[in-house]
Amino acid sequence: MKSYDIVIIGGGPAGLAAAASAKKAGIERILILERDKELGGILNQCIHNGFGLHTFKEELTGPEYAGRFIEMVKELGIEYELNTMVMDLSPQKVVTAMNRTDGMFQIQAGAVILAMGCRERARGALNIPGYRPAGIFSAGTAQRLVNMEGYLPGKEVVILGSGDIGLIMARRMTLEGAKVKVVAELMPYSGGLKRNIVQCLDDYGIPLKLSHTVVDIRGKERLEGITLAQVDEKGKPIAGTEEYYACDTLLLSVGLIPENELSRGMGVEIDRVTAGPVVNESLETNIPGVFACGNVLHVHDLVDYVSEEAGRAGANAARFVKGGLPEGGRDIAVAATDGARYSVPSHINVSRMEDLLTVRFRVGAVFKDSYISVYYNDERVMHRKKQVMAPGEMEQVVLSKQKLEAYPDLERITVKIEKE
Repeated sequence: MKSYDIVIIGGGPAGLAAAASAKKAGIERILILERDKELGGILNQCIHNGFGLHTFKEELTGPEYAGRFIEMVKELGIEYELNTMVMDLSPQKVVTAMNRTDGMFQIQAGAVILAMGCRERARGALNIPGYRPAGIFSAGTAQRLVNMEGYLPGKEVVILGSGDIGLIMARRMTLEGAKVKVVAELMPYSGGLKRNIVQCLDDYGIPLKLSHTVVDIRGKERLEGITLAQVDEKGKPIAGTEEYYACDTLLLSVGLIPENELSRGMGVEIDRVTAGPVVNESLETNIPGVFACGNVLHVHDLVDYVSEEAGRAGANAARFVKGGLPEGGRDIAVAATDGARYSVPSHINVSRMEDLLTVRFRVGAVFKDSYISVYYNDERVMHRKKQVMAPGEMEQVVLSKQKLEAYPDLERITVKIEKE
């Protein structure tokens, strides 16, 4: 059995940034395992711009952004295996994988970084009535068909869900000559970034119908049309609000799910809100030496934040391999309440922290002229006003190690949204 200091599962933006960070921290034997035929992950099909503003201080397309990190990985001499599927991870950090060249093989890892990304929620999870005709795609599948395979899925399009991929595909399909008739969203707010609503819908005159969903699908062999209806506060269709749209294509942009089957199999504790691993300040899971970053941990809005988070995971995995993560110290719970849905990390050990720690979270509804507040036990220590907060955009607070050390009896940090 081969052994490596660090094995990284996934060669997308998270895996690449984690590998580069670990290598720069002095770890020599690093291996990236990627199931696709090339590195770069989902960025390879994201040919629109808007990437890299935080990381590289310039606007790049997805392939350009990935290319910077792929170049970095190659220059650093980091090993990677393509077309390689990881089948199993054991709690002892034994990785079982397979590919065409080597068949089934095992690797003993000193530390493992989970960077498998996420997948799209499929139609089966939506319970839409109607037949199963051709012409229904997830937005990501359509993106791959148009941008990488050179196929246009259809000419008359309806999009269900206003996540970022759905918004971007509304623009992309329009640019390729299709007619996007409407984008429907079940929730009373969009799930995507504000800039994408403006640049992908408003600029092209594509209507966005909030609090609407698909209640019927017409067509047996090929999609012929769909019926939209308005929904009430509980998400139930309101009788009499049905509208029929003739179309040959329905794109679903109804949420992303972190790819954590491997994580669950090895006994990693999963957060019920994010569907990603529960991690501490070092992005380490409940299994020592197993770290998580990127969309496998929680779904991000910007790839720049994925790279930043993965860099921390790589550096901390390097510290673990060198025996540098201190034992002991107090574990402080980080809770998200009153409008904040979750926090990453969900617990921190102050003795293992760096000087500053970024805690990221999302809100559960649209908040206007509200405050992000942080409490140490019952004392409010941070109170920052924001004009608008929405579920589609990630929020963050920065904790200082020096300030935390001034609270020796601290048991709980709470992040909440307050009106005043």
